[in-house]
Amino acid sequence: MIFDSYTCKLDCDCLVLNDLLLRFNNMTFQIDSLMITPNLLYFFEVKNYEGDYYYELDRLYKKTKIERNNPLIQLHRSHSLLRQLLQSLGNTIPIKAYVVFVNPASTLYQAPLNIPIIFPTQLNAFFHNLNKTTEKSTNKHKVLAEKLVSLHIPKSPYNTLPEYKYSDLQKGMCCDKCGNLSVEIAGRKCTCISCGQVGLVTNAVIRRIKELKLLFPEYKITTNLVQEWCGGWESKKKIQRILDKNFKTVRNNRWTYYE
Repeated sequence: MIFDSYTCKLDCDCLVLNDLLLRFNNMTFQIDSLMITPNLLYFFEVKNYEGDYYYELDRLYKKTKIERNNPLIQLHRSHSLLRQLLQSLGNTIPIKAYVVFVNPASTLYQAPLNIPIIFPTQLNAFFHNLNKTTEKSTNKHKVLAEKLVSLHIPKSPYNTLPEYKYSDLQKGMCCDKCGNLSVEIAGRKCTCISCGQVGLVTNAVIRRIKELKLLFPEYKITTNLVQEWCGGWESKKKIQRILDKNFKTVRNNRWTYYE
């Protein structure tokens, strides 16, 4: 958002694409921000690092001597893949790639003068100079932007869930406001001891059933399972009434489940 506050104020003729996830040669790479100007592509790797860092022998350390991922390595890899991708599309527009530190509470010591990093104190000057561009974009720039957007992978392959098992998870009624399981039930209402949120028991049970279906899609939703998932709350008859009213009943020989 800090970086976007600079790009949205630009008056020069440019196209800005944010958060692209692309693939080339079976390798996936991400672009935080890509600016298409008439003569250049600007590729920005945006970092919100906070604290004191120092640069030594192509490595990045946070004081004291804790090595961090060097964003310049990531920038170099993504820059190379983007260049190859554009060449495969028949586009030879030059690319300038930068790592951008946006957090004013960050400091990088021993940084060589020639590394492609824009520091917080340099952002105003950088975008002021960029805004002096007078050339106009053409249809080929718009076509390139549309092509890159069409190649965007909407679902990241890096999103991974932790391993979990039903037996390991804590059971109980969950507050829809703070997520706490310390919920007391009185009549048709339930109250969260942690934040004071008050709601209907029926709605709380339905939410828990939907969570159960999401976490364990292979499970058959039965009265016994829902009662256990809700922490043994109330009688099976009340759970069954909620299931009968809000979910499709499926009868299979001697037992019943819900969809």
